[in-house]
Amino acid sequence: MNKSILSGKKHIHFIGIGGSGMYPLAQILHAKGFYLTGSDNNETDTLQAVRKMGIPVMFGQRAENIKDADLIVHTAAIMADNPELIAAKASGVPVLERSELLGIVSSWYDNAVCVSGTHGKTTTTSMIAQILCTAKVDLSAFIGGKLPCIGGSGCAGSSDVFVCESCEFVDTFLKLYPDIAIILNIDADHLDYFKTVENIIKSFHQFCELTSRMIIYNGDDDNTCKAIEGITGKELIAFGYGEQNLYRAIDVMHTSGQSAFTVLKNGEALGRIILQVPGEHNILNALAAVTACDQIGIAFPDIQQGLSEFRGAGRRFEIKGVVNGVTIADDYAHHPTELTATLKAAKEMPYQRVWAVFQPFTFSRTAQHLEEFAEALRIADIAVLTDIMGSREKNTYGIYTRHLAEIMNPEKTVWFPQDESIEYTDARKYQNFDDVCNYVTAHVQPGDLVLTMGCGDINKVAGMILNQLKKGNHES
Repeated sequence: MNKSILSGKKHIHFIGIGGSGMYPLAQILHAKGFYLTGSDNNETDTLQAVRKMGIPVMFGQRAENIKDADLIVHTAAIMADNPELIAAKASGVPVLERSELLGIVSSWYDNAVCVSGTHGKTTTTSMIAQILCTAKVDLSAFIGGKLPCIGGSGCAGSSDVFVCESCEFVDTFLKLYPDIAIILNIDADHLDYFKTVENIIKSFHQFCELTSRMIIYNGDDDNTCKAIEGITGKELIAFGYGEQNLYRAIDVMHTSGQSAFTVLKNGEALGRIILQVPGEHNILNALAAVTACDQIGIAFPDIQQGLSEFRGAGRRFEIKGVVNGVTIADDYAHHPTELTATLKAAKEMPYQRVWAVFQPFTFSRTAQHLEEFAEALRIADIAVLTDIMGSREKNTYGIYTRHLAEIMNPEKTVWFPQDESIEYTDARKYQNFDDVCNYVTAHVQPGDLVLTMGCGDINKVAGMILNQLKKGNHES
């Protein structure tokens, strides 16, 4: 991608400007003095925030919306038959997909910290941003979830620090210009694109090669260690539990809703970290954030304070409310490894029962990891399964939620069958969310935790359950 493509451009139009991945880019470009316009089909809080910046937003997507723009940006979710995108491509004006623009933006900063890994990217990026905010660094950020201290999924600052969540799907992160790359872990995921774990490792190796200065990596993770093999000319810094790591977590303790550990740097204790987000996985996420922030010169007391103030990013074990002793939470976990980590953390807390209300996402992932999903969901006391959200895929796998339910414990599993004669490539066209909500609210008991889990639109169910419980439409 030509990094100078924005040179001389004045009016940039965003198709789908209300998307969580578009909003931070709009903030940064607006702060840099570009005139922006945008369009969207859905009214959201993010769209309201865009309007508050003074950016004109057209509701609905029409060919005339691109008038007078000299650069047009669209999200990957915009379909090829979208009239606005068709007009953009026919206009002769340069057209960029959002990830291409993100790559260009990342090249503007001397300290672009790009956080990658199969799991934990949003949480770790958010932890780093929280620490930097605490340390009064005027950062810019691009995060895959909402973070209260920056008021959303991104921010535009005046410093040379840019913290960016870096997604490996379809090799999006290879468009970035990292100065400091973080690799949290590498696991079998997105196999519909990568086909093999070896190909995933190769992509992460390429990501390391793109990095200009430093690679911070999980020295306990075999696949991550394979990815950095042969990398030269950059500083390699390992974090983890093992003695081979420069930064280590020792004296780990878990209590109700908290985790704590001591940071060792090259054998010397830096101090104690107290986390308000539980779980073994968050210890490693926090240790990666500590390593990055220490390396860019943040004082350890600021790191300690920032992490102690961190309450999680949106949709990462996000407590939605407590009604009559029932706690409703929502989590983005959509891979067996993520479900396992989240449910294990939940089981360590003092709840009577843990409910996993799970929406499988994509047919390929469900088919490829069916046994692993079943094993992860067995950790919960009760698993409630919705239809598979196909998203970008057609069901060429012949996979349905019943296949997952059939290998689960029948006494601990509930599912609501769909009409298998209809091809639901987009689960929003057909959902059994009302059935799920009614079942959960009729059977929860005081002391239970209900976790809605998945990266689709299952978070809607958390709100539905909460509202129904508040109305008193439940039995206990």
